[in-house]
Amino acid sequence: MSKTKQISYSRALSELEKIIAEIESEETDLDVLSEKVKRAASLIKLCRAKLRSTEEEVKKALSEIEEKPGEEGVAGEEGDGY
Repeated sequence: MSKTKQISYSRALSELEKIIAEIESEETDLDVLSEKVKRAASLIKLCRAKLRSTEEEVKKALSEIEEKPGEEGVAGEEGDGY
């Protein structure tokens, strides 16, 4: 599982798509199928965690912007020289 935590979201998604395509092709050996499903589950877990983390970061950044709506405009007005 440590291998999974070290890869990026896009790489995990790409690998997951490849696994899904292999499983859907129905050419996957039964002995290998179990390992592929386990790997896919691990990748899904990683992707969900990265999505949750990113969502939290975006919400935090947006809330920080909303907390100070007038400060930036006021600073810009002072610098206009009027």
